[in-house]
Amino acid sequence: MTTRRDGAGWTSPLRLRRGPKWEAQPATWRAARPALIADALKRAGARPSGNWFVVGASRDVTAGGRPHGRTVGGLEVVLWRTPAGELRAGPGACPHLGAPLCDGRAAGGTLVCHWHGLALDGGPFAGWEPFPVHDDGVLVWVRLDEVGNEEPLERPVVPARPAAGAVDAVCTAVGRCEPQDVVANRLDPWHGSWFHPYSFVDLRVVRVPRHEQDDAFAVEVSFRVAGRLVVPVRAEFTAPGPRTVVMRITEGEGATSVVETHATPLTASAAAEPRTAVIEAVVAASDRRGFALARAAAPMLRPLMRRAAGRLWRDDLAYAERRWTLRSTGRLPG
Repeated sequence: MTTRRDGAGWTSPLRLRRGPKWEAQPATWRAARPALIADALKRAGARPSGNWFVVGASRDVTAGGRPHGRTVGGLEVVLWRTPAGELRAGPGACPHLGAPLCDGRAAGGTLVCHWHGLALDGGPFAGWEPFPVHDDGVLVWVRLDEVGNEEPLERPVVPARPAAGAVDAVCTAVGRCEPQDVVANRLDPWHGSWFHPYSFVDLRVVRVPRHEQDDAFAVEVSFRVAGRLVVPVRAEFTAPGPRTVVMRITEGEGATSVVETHATPLTASAAAEPRTAVIEAVVAASDRRGFALARAAAPMLRPLMRRAAGRLWRDDLAYAERRWTLRSTGRLPG
């Protein structure tokens, strides 16, 4: 799948597809065995998260102005930054009369409640206790021990990403399901070219997980560019934690690029109508000289990257929501 030639020349990553139409492509339902997907999901669910949850994009939490709010597992969380860029987080309800702190203001590193002016500097005060928080440069994580109920870890398990120089974008979507339904969607790569023909064609799963130490799906797939023009790659899907699935391009254009899908529960575990936020980070890299132009144009590229991810997740959340409906009523096959 290498597209670069030795010397000064190089070849285009684009290929002219000659494959069958959508309805004539090989069926994948026999290979997509429910037990295989369920086993991969079970192994993912058993891996430690250390009670860390992704709450948003790093660039969405800025110094000054309005703080950032998110509900995780039914618990209100507020985040803000100091003028030096240091991250702070804690309960989203003011300890005075319960005002939503996300509607307050961060001034000089202090979070000021807009109801009565109670100020929080990020340390314990009047029963308000801060939450551990981590900024990995792309995503913001918060540790909520009362939501995760696991043995806490000092830092979240952040997937390996391309070296410096990558372009990243973060998309967020919300669906009526639980995190496991989102993860199960990602651990079913066979649906790609059937369910998303506008983006993926000629998808073939070439390796399935065999055991805990070899727990990756490998696929060969072509990304549709326009008409019959496609870019073929090889990619791997892994689940490093109970709420995270990572797709990594291992061969072809954009090798080492990753798509991280993080499923964050918004409602408590016993909620009758669960809601989950899908927070997906696309971290794109390339060794082509022209990629420097992409880095320079990153502010303009990010909305396009978010739009492409959002279109996929409109479909995939329908999958996840359908799975939850069937599962919650005892009708899920397999």
